[in-house]
Amino acid sequence: QVQLVESGGGLVQPGGSLRLSCAASGSIGSIVAMGWYRQAPGKQRELVARITDGDTTNYLDSVKGRFTISRDNAKTTVWLQMNRLNPEDTAVYICNTRIKRASVYFTYWGQGTQVTVSS
Repeated sequence: QVQLVESGGGLVQPGGSLRLSCAASGSIGSIVAMGWYRQAPGKQRELVARITDGDTTNYLDSVKGRFTISRDNAKTTVWLQMNRLNPEDTAVYICNTRIKRASVYFTYWGQGTQVTVSS
């Protein structure tokens, strides 16, 4: 099993910043990609940002230029720096990882951390 521990959510005013972190542990194998999804009430879960083992990054169009995903050298921890937050960014942010173990791919999810942007 793989455990994903998230931290960094909270309440922030519009225009503010937050930094989320997600640490993977357990039977990691080879991490193919790690990233963040978000889900707002009544809306579908959407990919916010992802980084692959080859350092390719992908971002949701609405966060490009405001959010940055990065990771540590061990590739087991990712951070999501979120700047210029607006109320539309309010959601539960959920860490995700896709790993390869013994030629089989697995996907794991964290429990989520609440981000609320409000004045």
